[in-house]
Amino acid sequence: MKSSTISPMYAAIDLGSNSFHMLVVRHINGSVQTMAKIKRKVRLAAGLDKNNTLSHEAMQRGWDCLSLFAERLQDIPVENIRIVGTAALRVATNVDVFLEKANQILGHDINVIEGEEEARMIYQGVAHTSGGNGRRLVVDIGGASTELIIGDGFEAQALTSLKMGCVTWLEGYFKDRALTKNNFDAAITGAKETLAPILQQYTGLGWQTCVGASGTVQALQEIMLAQGMDEVITLAKLKRLQKQAMLYEHLEELDIDGLTLERALVFPSGLSILIAIFELLNIDSMTLAGGALREGLCYGMIEALQYDEVCKRTISSIQQRYQLDTDYAQQVTNLVEQLVAQCGDDWLIEPQALPLLKAASQLHEIGMCIDYKKGGEHSAYLINALDLPGYTRAQKHLLGELLRRYREQFSAMPNQHAVSDLSAQRMLRILRLALILTHRRDVSLAPVVTLSEKDDVLSLAIDKQWLAENPLTRAELEIEADKQTNIGLDLVIDVFRDE
Repeated sequence: MKSSTISPMYAAIDLGSNSFHMLVVRHINGSVQTMAKIKRKVRLAAGLDKNNTLSHEAMQRGWDCLSLFAERLQDIPVENIRIVGTAALRVATNVDVFLEKANQILGHDINVIEGEEEARMIYQGVAHTSGGNGRRLVVDIGGASTELIIGDGFEAQALTSLKMGCVTWLEGYFKDRALTKNNFDAAITGAKETLAPILQQYTGLGWQTCVGASGTVQALQEIMLAQGMDEVITLAKLKRLQKQAMLYEHLEELDIDGLTLERALVFPSGLSILIAIFELLNIDSMTLAGGALREGLCYGMIEALQYDEVCKRTISSIQQRYQLDTDYAQQVTNLVEQLVAQCGDDWLIEPQALPLLKAASQLHEIGMCIDYKKGGEHSAYLINALDLPGYTRAQKHLLGELLRRYREQFSAMPNQHAVSDLSAQRMLRILRLALILTHRRDVSLAPVVTLSEKDDVLSLAIDKQWLAENPLTRAELEIEADKQTNIGLDLVIDVFRDE
């Protein structure tokens, strides 16, 4: 009997200024699978007095939490555990008292890291879990510190940790718990003053994309989605949420759709800091990163994953897990690229549209691992349910809707927020055509085709003799032309003689 190989487990614990988090993962199929996430609201920073001395009550809340974490650590190899303390423990004058007992509880030493090291690990967590090309700005608003990083790929080019956070700003600017314009203005101004020393360096470097990697940004995205907005954070949306908050007199009354009770207390202070960052750095938009400090700690322990391109690694992992035909997936992907190129470089409007279409091409058969008849429905479910590092929630939704429609009844794409409606529609049309033209699953048997577009009418030119020799494909193309034309998307099949 063959012995099974158990994938190693890894654990990262982040003793934050607002919450303590524990992440347990395993390395499998070239990717990281989350096994457990444990979080407790400790509010350590709220226990700091004016002399930065931690109260016994705050320390006790931390020790109680670590007693829970300690049980899970017993099952994980010592070399696969990383435990770090951040801003509140950096400044606490009696940190040794807390650490002595905390280390005994955990059975492992806690490493209180400097702000720049925290920023570096946050960036690694973002780089390993978030897609996008070019230089990125990363913002992480914690309980007592805010990290801002500019980097490209896996290399950070600017690392900053600032002494402001949603807990310290709560105590400093919303201590009376009043949701007044004066309190918001003071909190925003205070954040801008804290940011001012790095303004020239960061605007000088510049960035192409901006991502948020914090509980504040996650909470904002959840609120926006609950209120029918898309996942992209803009200054206008932040101001809208500020107005909603100011409809209430006190923090204890705050009741905004999508805002959890757990997050409500620090929501106004975190929102104020983010508004200041948007205004001072002139940020157009921000999306939520797939990971941050804890993910950076975990990936740092797994040498095999150090510098893989995130989206490529995710696709490969899913293909392995569901035993997809990678040769055929690549054949479809190559034809998709060819057809898009024939229609013109700007036919798919957004730069991210083609990579997303290629991802759909690579994963389109995933639903068939469950059932053939409803393969599209199963594909959509799996894509939305799976953890896909490198892809945002909106991008997962788009991929799911493409795969829901890739071979069954043709229907218009629903509302989605990853690309424009026109690009989504064109992506679906191309994908369906590519799958019909490659259904024999052999590059040598595929036809030579040319696709052109004029006034959104697609014309597919294909050799007459090849069509005569492949009557099933001809019939499927004719049916597809009728399906697309019936919903107002004209598709014409032209035949030519290959001399």
